[in-house]
Order: sequence, then C-alpha cells, then structure tokens
Amino acid sequence: MAEQVRAIRTRRAILTAAAKVFEERGYRAATIAEILATAGVTKGALYFHFQSKEDLAQGVLAEQDQRLLVPERQSKVQEMVDIVMLHAYRLQTDPLVRAGVRLSMDQQPGLDRSGPFLRWGEVGHTLLTQAQSQGELLPHVVPAETSDVVVGAFAGIQSMSQAINDYQDLTRRVAALLRHLLPSIVVPSVLASLDLTESRGSAVFAEAAAHLPDSEAVALT
Repeated sequence: MAEQVRAIRTRRAILTAAAKVFEERGYRAATIAEILATAGVTKGALYFHFQSKEDLAQGVLAEQDQRLLVPERQSKVQEMVDIVMLHAYRLQTDPLVRAGVRLSMDQQPGLDRSGPFLRWGEVGHTLLTQAQSQGELLPHVVPAETSDVVVGAFAGIQSMSQAINDYQDLTRRVAALLRHLLPSIVVPSVLASLDLTESRGSAVFAEAAAHLPDSEAVALT
C-alpha cells in the first residue's frame, strides 16, 4: 500500500510540474529537462510513468476527465448539471485541472487537443440520451447536438472567466449559463426541481471525495 501511495504521489508531482512548465513555456518550448527539474524526480521515475513529452501533455489534458465520479442521480439532467458544476469547482481549486484546460484551449502545434472535448461530449450525450428516455427533455432535443452545445458553451464561459479574473467567478458564470440553456432543453417540471446554485460544485466534490478509496484520494492531495 505504501509503495502504491508513493507511485501515485510521484505521478501527481510529475504531472503538476509538467502542467507548470507547459503553462509557462508552451508545449513546443517545454523540455523534459525542465519538467524533471521542476518535479525533483529522476529521469527513470518520469519515464516509468510517461514515455514522452506528448504523453505528459496528454496526461495533463486527461486531468479534466472525471476522476471523481458524481453519484448517480434519479434525474439525469441533475447528474449532468452536477458534472458541469463539479468541473467548474475543480477549475477554481485544482491547479492541475486548470492547467489541463488551458492547454486544451491553446493552439499548440503538434499536440492533439481533441481528447477532452470528445470525452466530455460523450459524457453529455450519454446522460442526455438517458434523460430523454425518462421524459426529462423537450421533444425537439437531439442529445448529441445539445451535448456539443453545452460543452462548447462551457469552454467559452471558462475561457472568459479565466481572462477576466482567473476563474474567481467561474461557478457564478456557469450557474448563469445553465439557467439560460436548460429552459430550452428540459421540461418545466424537471427544470423546477434542479439545483443550479453556485455552491453545487463544492457540495458534489465533498460527496464524491467521501466515496473515494484511500489510494485514489491521495491523488487529490
């Protein structure tokens, strides 16, 4: 168990260092040597976890994904809201997630940035399809199309918040975004039951973190 915890912490340290260097230098200018110096690990330790600079960048990008699993909700629209609000909260509180999002928004030559957008689109598509089957959506909604709109709108809102005040108002902006989007997607009876408050992300984070095994919780510290 102790060895597993050390490996998790080492991988986290390498990713955090890579995120810092990528953010400061850009993907193309960043070097493995700089990342090693920032992380304070050996070359062998780095290559045990990551095979190349591109592999490191993809690791940083993947931090946007759901390591924290939102508990299943009876309302699939609420589950989607919870995922969106949790991501907004993590952007405010987790530097590694923040760096991954910034990397995905930058036009870095030689780096495939499509992964996070495609994965978030798939998550939204799945939940909206389930919501549709439960009668939660308005008749005109096409889940794949609506998912792309939500992902794209979130990307724009987070970019705006980052530029204006480094994500300090992100949860407020995302809550406003959902209040504007969802009436055109969700039936009124479901809409009235949704929790769209700014504090929803922090509450979901605490709920999800409480269910993590100790070995996985290490990655959040």
